[in-house]
Amino acid sequence: MLNQLKQMAIQKLQETMSANSLNSEATSGAAEEGASSLINSLMENVSAGDLSAVTSLFSNDGNATEDSGIVQNLKGKLAEILESKGMNAEEAQAEASNVAPGLVDSLKEKFLSNEASDSAFSLENLSGLVGGDAGSLLDKAKGLF
Repeated sequence: MLNQLKQMAIQKLQETMSANSLNSEATSGAAEEGASSLINSLMENVSAGDLSAVTSLFSNDGNATEDSGIVQNLKGKLAEILESKGMNAEEAQAEASNVAPGLVDSLKEKFLSNEASDSAFSLENLSGLVGGDAGSLLDKAKGLF
């Protein structure tokens, strides 16, 4: 499931950031780094025992996506990544602020979907990842980077 999340995040980031001021190679690189950052942030929360932050992010519990610490962290990381690829700071902040909540909301749609093709995206599967020890979970996540 982690690999599916990462691939979906890369695709969504590439789509939503395609019209920015960076060339396509820099945008693709930023999308890959941004997706890795999101997965890393999710795994850090899980390994720290804060599964509730992750499950809240991917459920309809009434909390706004933008208010999530995970999304706030993603915005900051995306802005840093975009700047490192050559975007000016102001534009990078604006792009990250526009892209991060939409990315997470698109992933949330998969977790809330009843479609058979989205069955791998479930809070139960996410919880199952936590069922093992945090070290093995982090080892699985490291393989994605």
